[in-house]
Amino acid sequence: MRTWQLQEAKARLSEVIKRASKEGPQTITMRGEPTAVVISKDEYKQLKHPKGSFVDFMRKSPLYGVDLYLKREQTLTREADVS
Repeated sequence: MRTWQLQEAKARLSEVIKRASKEGPQTITMRGEPTAVVISKDEYKQLKHPKGSFVDFMRKSPLYGVDLYLKREQTLTREADVS
């Protein structure tokens, strides 16, 4: 991520924007402190409208609604090898 001083970013705004779309986020500083980040429209869309939740993902599975029979041992303890 490239860092720009505010004065330089104002003078070369079109370059800052082009680099944001091609190279990724561009940081702008004021008095040496990071103050703002310029990102591309595509990155903004991803942040604004994130992909669906894990539940949505699972519901879209081709196995959604399939009855599975999973046998589980019902004993309270099991043998364990600790050697």
